[in-house]
Amino acid sequence: MARDTVETHFAEAVTALSPGAPRDPGMPVREGTTLTGARCRELFEFQLGSRLLDVTSRWLREQGEGFYTIGSAGHEGNVAVAAAVRVTDPALLHYRSGAFYLARSVMAGRLPEEGLRDVLLGLTASAEEPMAGGRHKVFGHPDLAVIPQTSTIASHLPRAVGVAFAIERARQLGLAGAWPDDAIAVCGFGDASANHASALSGLNTAAYGSYQGLAMPVLFVCEDNGLGISVRTPDGWVAAARHRLLEYFEADGCDLADVHDVARAAAEHVRRHRSPALLHIGTVRLMGHAGSDVELSYRTKREINADLERDPLVATARLLVEAGLTTPDELLTRYETTREHLFKMAMESSRRSRLTSAVEIMEPLAPRTPEAVAPASTVAAASREKAFGGRLPELEGPLTLSQAINRTLADTLAAHPDVLVFGEDVARKGGVYGVTRGLQKRFGAGRVFDTLLDEQAVLGLALGSGVSGLLPVPEIQYLAYLHNALDQIRGEAATLSFFSRGAFRNPMVVRVASYAYQKGFGGHFHNDNSVAALRDIPGLVVASPARPDDAASMLRTCLAAARTDGSVCVFLEPIALYNTRDLFDDGDNGWLSPYAPPARWAETHIPIGRARSYGDGRDLTIVTFGNGVRMSLRAAVRLTAEGYSCRVLDLRWLSPLPIDDLLHAAELTGKVLIADETRRTGGVSESIVAELLDAGFTGRIARVTSADSFIPLGDASRHVLLSEGEIEDAARKLLG
Repeated sequence: MARDTVETHFAEAVTALSPGAPRDPGMPVREGTTLTGARCRELFEFQLGSRLLDVTSRWLREQGEGFYTIGSAGHEGNVAVAAAVRVTDPALLHYRSGAFYLARSVMAGRLPEEGLRDVLLGLTASAEEPMAGGRHKVFGHPDLAVIPQTSTIASHLPRAVGVAFAIERARQLGLAGAWPDDAIAVCGFGDASANHASALSGLNTAAYGSYQGLAMPVLFVCEDNGLGISVRTPDGWVAAARHRLLEYFEADGCDLADVHDVARAAAEHVRRHRSPALLHIGTVRLMGHAGSDVELSYRTKREINADLERDPLVATARLLVEAGLTTPDELLTRYETTREHLFKMAMESSRRSRLTSAVEIMEPLAPRTPEAVAPASTVAAASREKAFGGRLPELEGPLTLSQAINRTLADTLAAHPDVLVFGEDVARKGGVYGVTRGLQKRFGAGRVFDTLLDEQAVLGLALGSGVSGLLPVPEIQYLAYLHNALDQIRGEAATLSFFSRGAFRNPMVVRVASYAYQKGFGGHFHNDNSVAALRDIPGLVVASPARPDDAASMLRTCLAAARTDGSVCVFLEPIALYNTRDLFDDGDNGWLSPYAPPARWAETHIPIGRARSYGDGRDLTIVTFGNGVRMSLRAAVRLTAEGYSCRVLDLRWLSPLPIDDLLHAAELTGKVLIADETRRTGGVSESIVAELLDAGFTGRIARVTSADSFIPLGDASRHVLLSEGEIEDAARKLLG
């Protein structure tokens, strides 16, 4: 077994070491390094603990008591990175960062056994594990400034850049952020992960910001073992392909003295210059990718043995022995004593309580405190007067959807100095549709700003800002563009509270120009009608306002939920309704709404998951949302003229769906027509039908949707999109 081979090699290699003349522990452990003997001995303990945790994880798996065997063996040199940075520097760690975690735990004042126990409880999926509580084995702890990552392959790099950005932005705005003003962000990842699109996005965003003179204090740490599972990374690739605008440091991760000195230099560079750097650490991978990995199926014995000869644990043992600070026998005794102790701790951990119900598992997923979210008037009159230049929005008269969102953002920026509004084109231009026009002029470039054209970068900045104590409101220019970076929401944003039991949160409200029906502009990428990828993300709030008054109230709700509960919200804004004024006839201004003053915000509050009903018809309920609301209201008027009595239910929230309001409206008529502008397959209507049937609704149900098609350019789009005529025809059929 790989475990036996590694352990046997360690014992044989250490036995063969020859003690050198004793050195003063306060002096360098060898010539030419700043690593003292005492520090080397301390760091070796963390390396040893990490190695034996890997041995223990495989032993637990053999006993049927463990569930995770991706370890840190061969990467123990990352302990020097922990020693080079401060315990208050936020760290987003590679999943092979066991030695870093153990060192950080002790450096923060905890007992050595506490860090070891953290990992063991994670390996055994114990509900008592302090970070994820048995939901996954992670390196993370709120008291250690270690933000938990799961089996990440670089999706956390954009977030790490966001953390670095937020450290500086909070300081510039005079806010008390989550981290010290002089902190740096530390981000670990592997050589194979360096090729991932999200890694390239993170590295490029840091370089892009730094190139423009923005402070970006992030230390990227690439631990290069030359393999991605079984796929080789070409020799020299990481160095050759690195971003040329990032300061580059290279160290031998199998030589503790070397990586100690280089890591200190790299961390000091980032801290002093407030600019990003890449620390490239050469490592080896021992025991395979994971416990089930059979390395001989893709590596030769010579290659495996070459890595064994570079074992960093043996190398540190050699440093200590040759410096006369210990003997081979002492090291081997320490190894066996620690091994036996960890096995006992592991068995004790395996007997700790585990998660036993769906309710318990989901408890930290998306906490909801509706009574706390209901917003009150929190904007000082003087702040509003200044923000709006004396022309308060409630005095403007009826507003369009676009104007209502703009005024709500302005009110929010005036009330809360920690709110940031950013995205592509949002600043000077005010966005493609002018929704954010004038906000930068009123609130400054520190709070309303343009980003580079990379959706992963936009959301990464939001993730990092949110976890750092700010409240980001990023804009994604079009719904189709969101899919370029969906994992930043699915894998990063939505999971953080779940995998940290709420100890870490990344509140945000992602504004997205959405849906179809634009006139004179479009094609698929500007008229996307697919929301299925959002609706299956656990805990995510998906808001879909149609009317200006709803947009203002729902946006305030999302912002309050983000601030109070740490909610991750996606706010879908119907492009075709941005500047719509009329409802039934030209010039009727039926789609405009007045802006509610702060004194009425509590009164006009819309809780998450509450629908809006129009009319009191008893023959038919039309269930819809977004652009479908206007079409359905127009169709209902024509049906009423024909003698039918209809009501229209605007869902407003696509996740969670307003189930209670839906059932109530359905039971009132006994007939439900779903008018869904998304696609027939995978669209919202499927869930509505399922919810009605699951609840025991026995009435009649029909649905009309857009076709299972991408949206073509120009007038051709009318052939695949839901229309008013289709709504009317389906209603008559259901009524008849």
